[in-house]
Amino acid sequence: MAKETEPLVGGKTDEEKEHFRRLKAYQPWAFFVTFGGYFMAHFSRKCYSTVKQQLQDEAGYSSFILSEMDTTFMATYAIGNIISGKLGDTFSPTTVLAIGLFGSGACLFLINVSLWFDFVGFSATLGNFFILAVYFLFGFFQSTGGPVGTAVMGNWFVDPASIKNRGLIFGLWTCHQYCGDITAALCTALVLGVGLPYWWALFIPALTNIGWGFITMQLVADPYDMGVITPEVRERQAKLEEKRAKLTEGETLDESGPAPITYAGALRIPMVAQYALAFGFFKLVNYVLFFWLPYFLGKNFDPVTANLIAALYSVGMMPGGIIVGVVSDLFGGRRAVVIGTFMCGLIVFLSIFSVYSEDLS
Repeated sequence: MAKETEPLVGGKTDEEKEHFRRLKAYQPWAFFVTFGGYFMAHFSRKCYSTVKQQLQDEAGYSSFILSEMDTTFMATYAIGNIISGKLGDTFSPTTVLAIGLFGSGACLFLINVSLWFDFVGFSATLGNFFILAVYFLFGFFQSTGGPVGTAVMGNWFVDPASIKNRGLIFGLWTCHQYCGDITAALCTALVLGVGLPYWWALFIPALTNIGWGFITMQLVADPYDMGVITPEVRERQAKLEEKRAKLTEGETLDESGPAPITYAGALRIPMVAQYALAFGFFKLVNYVLFFWLPYFLGKNFDPVTANLIAALYSVGMMPGGIIVGVVSDLFGGRRAVVIGTFMCGLIVFLSIFSVYSEDLS
């Protein structure tokens, strides 16, 4: 078993130990900033669904437009995930993450502008078009956190201890989304509970997203940019040395690093397409509850209570992600078996809920 005091690649030199020390020292900051970035993404993404009832009753948006906002967002979010992953490989991941946060905050601010100046009251066509256009952009900005943040985490957590406990580490890290969802629900409950206008539930995450964007700009996305040599970098350097040895006189070597992977190349990686399909079905269930649970609970409960109850859904998901990660570590990283087993359990519980949910009211 590798210990945290051991060097990265089996050597015992002082230089290797220093590289390892610097790697471990920066890992908490990389975890914190990327966790916070995705937390903010979900804080801003969830806040809209917590005030759907108010958008319909007070702002004048129809339930059809509210559902179209969801559809528009998910369409651009899905496309954006593919684009953002490529952008993160091509440009600075830190810049891509920061732009996503700045853009998300700006979109929420624009929605507030439409509420402050009552665009729907002035013209229903203008109000509907404006909010759908903003949510069209919002989906693209929101898509940066997942693929790019995960890549940054993968860059830093490469030592033997981190690889051995990758399920636990990423299980804890993925709590960012649930923490963001819970914070959005609690923020809305607080805003409505103290009698503030409901648009504060959109304005607060707009400010926090922009603020976290400035913090994200301080993040170093790759250990190599700090002069920390990881096993991946050592392997890359070894290959470069081999290529240099084969050069003939007058030839030059391109040291810009490997070219970003193509979309077709990514799909050829074993299990990528299968995981994407399985994750898509999981997201179908998750986002139905994500977008509409507070709205439908609001039909039977006051807005504060509805948001507090909806927050429990996200509370329940946090230990689930951690447990799946720990179990996958115990099974030696065989995550497909673990995920399949848990998803089969999900089918059972959803079936029970669908049959007996009407009796719970």
